[in-house]
Amino acid sequence: MEPWGNLVSFVRAAEALNFSEAARRLGVSSSAVSKNVAQLERNLGTRLFHRSTRRLTLTEVGERFYAEVVEHLDSIEAAIARVDEFRQVPAGRLRVSLSPSMGIDNVLPLLSEFNTLYPAVVPDWHFENRRVDLIAEGFDAAISGAVELMPGVVARELCKLHLVAVASPTFVKNNPVPKEPGELEALDGIVVRSTQSGRPRKWTMRCTDGSSYDVSLKPSFIMNDPEAICRCAAMGLGVTLAPLDRAYPYLQRGELVRLLPDWYVDLGSVVVYYSGQKLLPAKTRVFIDFLVDHFEKNLAPNFRAV
Repeated sequence: MEPWGNLVSFVRAAEALNFSEAARRLGVSSSAVSKNVAQLERNLGTRLFHRSTRRLTLTEVGERFYAEVVEHLDSIEAAIARVDEFRQVPAGRLRVSLSPSMGIDNVLPLLSEFNTLYPAVVPDWHFENRRVDLIAEGFDAAISGAVELMPGVVARELCKLHLVAVASPTFVKNNPVPKEPGELEALDGIVVRSTQSGRPRKWTMRCTDGSSYDVSLKPSFIMNDPEAICRCAAMGLGVTLAPLDRAYPYLQRGELVRLLPDWYVDLGSVVVYYSGQKLLPAKTRVFIDFLVDHFEKNLAPNFRAV
């Protein structure tokens, strides 16, 4: 296919019948237009212009070629302008994958504000507990815990994700209050089942002084959902290690109390990941910026234990 610059230079020179005027319209030098046209003539194997010191005129072949390409050139330039406008103006369907707990509790409440700012963007959100292939499945972005990024995918951190030890005030009143992580193991525990092994999860707790301790709670109750373990703990059934964002409302209401306040489990970060291409669609770019800004200002402390 003929290089775009050669064709544009030819059409504009044919319209103006002057290389300098064509160059002015294109915002390039006159010599650049002359070289582009000369290259086009070499590629086509024919002269398109008669050149003299005083004037520039189209040859018969040049006139026919101009008539053939000008209409298509204008249509292509209009299409390019529309693409650029689409890239700059946030609009279109925004496909995002989110885990139900994170998405419904922390991202969905932002939808009204986002829609007010960007009414032409149509959210198409999928709430599911799985890691998606952005490119193969046609997603614009995904929100998840720490993930191993595929080639061509980048991520921005939304918040840290910590587990903390909690129990109900009634349970604390009727049982010994642990002073160190090992003492949690003597109490009735509400544990999460690993989705990989099917067995109760074991955790490494870290202290603000830099020490650590591997904890295995007694599996008196086994659940597979963070909201379920918080509710069980609020019922006084035992101690648990719960995601701080899930436990936060219970702590605020006094239905749970935090144990071992200097200790926590570091689960890494919650991230929004997306294609690493430089020219992101505007709808994706503004969504990511909006999300990162909101988490940084409003939600990050709810996830971080220290």
